[in-house]
Amino acid sequence: MLTLGGRRVLDAISTTFTPGRVTAVLGPNGAGKSTLLSCLAGLRTPDEGRVLVDGQPRSALSMRDLARQIGLLPQGADVHWDVDVATLVALGRYPHRARWGETKADGAAVARAMAATDVTQFATRPMTALSGGERARVLLARVLAGEPQWLLADEPLANLDPAHQLGTLECLREVTRSGAGVILVLHDLNHAIRVADEVLLLCDGRIIAQGTPEDVLTPQRIAETYGVSSHIGTTPDGVRFIVTSQMAR
Repeated sequence: MLTLGGRRVLDAISTTFTPGRVTAVLGPNGAGKSTLLSCLAGLRTPDEGRVLVDGQPRSALSMRDLARQIGLLPQGADVHWDVDVATLVALGRYPHRARWGETKADGAAVARAMAATDVTQFATRPMTALSGGERARVLLARVLAGEPQWLLADEPLANLDPAHQLGTLECLREVTRSGAGVILVLHDLNHAIRVADEVLLLCDGRIIAQGTPEDVLTPQRIAETYGVSSHIGTTPDGVRFIVTSQMAR
């Protein structure tokens, strides 16, 4: 449970996230999605209850160990100093750095992260010279460079064009193939059914449903949670989609 400004933002949240899977956290504005990620990442402490990381209380981990375990891409993250892209991405390796500086493993992890997010060509460019979408991809690369066991991303597709939205979703799926877990906040239901193994649906700080996208995102539950009607279909190549519209009054 967590109360902020006299309002109960999270209430009776009890759930388990599975390594090697993508979990999409969905819900209307003010549902508590970003606050939940903040609690998982250690930026906020619940008033009641606790967060366990691989069976250990999060509070028992040092800041360095926590940074190795959890990588967070917050909503609206940006950089306002004139650092070049490669240097910024390399900061993601800080929790792993040895006393003698960057290792070959560090350099390889940075290179992989930049390639995965399609920013290698920007390596020597200053962050301030990039567009909003380009900066968003670089910031994701910084998180990927840390090779966390849990990657938490709050609306990672904001500011991205359609091609890079799909590329980022595939990149996040690739993270799970190494056994890491991905937890991301999304607003677009179609992105969720494309990428997620599991959906956690929140409303008013409570879990409404958790399970596969097919089980959770039903027309009835979408109507109850978002106040819109929906049609669920499948494209000729087998991709499910959701079309929403205002409910008749």
